[in-house]
Amino acid sequence: MSNNKSWVFAAQCDSILGTVDVCTHFMAQNCLYIDEIQSFDDKTDVGFFIRIAFRPEGDDFDAATFGALFQPQADRFNMSWSLTAPDHRERVAIMVSKYDHCLNDLLYRYRTGNMLDIEIPLIISNHPDLQRLAEWHDIPYYHLPISKDTKPAQEAKIRELLEQYDIDLVVLARYMQVMSPAMCEYLDGWAINIHHSLLPGFKGAKPYHQAWAKGAKMVGATAHYINNDLDEGPIITQGIQDVDHTFYPEDLVRVGQDVERVVLAKAVRLHVSKRVFLSGGRTVVLKG
Repeated sequence: MSNNKSWVFAAQCDSILGTVDVCTHFMAQNCLYIDEIQSFDDKTDVGFFIRIAFRPEGDDFDAATFGALFQPQADRFNMSWSLTAPDHRERVAIMVSKYDHCLNDLLYRYRTGNMLDIEIPLIISNHPDLQRLAEWHDIPYYHLPISKDTKPAQEAKIRELLEQYDIDLVVLARYMQVMSPAMCEYLDGWAINIHHSLLPGFKGAKPYHQAWAKGAKMVGATAHYINNDLDEGPIITQGIQDVDHTFYPEDLVRVGQDVERVVLAKAVRLHVSKRVFLSGGRTVVLKG
């Protein structure tokens, strides 16, 4: 894993001979030492993906100069790319209902700096239950109740807050509401949801009770980007835990929630470290 002094270059383009070379050669020419590199060429013609963590050898590195010099090379390959500074911290809004396990885990990692380079400017909930937890962390908490009649106004307020706080990423940490198609379209590609099964799986109310009734031998969780297809957005990462007949529904809930919090934190880390690429309705994840 690259150290915290590394810049991160991430790019994707069509599969063309010379894509790795144009990136690494540029780094060498400009005295940019590569700490870490991953690349992947999708054989289904989705394209080429690369992530490079690098350190400038001098003290005069300038992101604007990097862009001006690299863009002509990128244009040759129709390459889209991004550059992330070592001290950059994604501004993350967390949305939650009543379950607190995922929120607690993210707040702990945020407070301790445990593999999450993020800022959390606000928490949004449709219930008041977790306000004291937010206050303990000195994070503004917005209680926005929702009903069938107030849903459009509530979602409009959410959008207003996301723009007011200049949010980069939205994390649905067990936010137990189905968003409108318009809201899903607005958040497409920059909102991560945690789902309480290995999708597709037990949907609807009491999924762990459904799993127990069917004699499930493992429970799991799926972190995915949201889109307008309910619980069918591009998957970032998943986790599983073996269980057996000695696990009752309440045991499955406990085990499942442990998996959920770990999987969600991992998905957030992968996203903010620029390891996840969206292309053709699926994800490519370049892990270190």
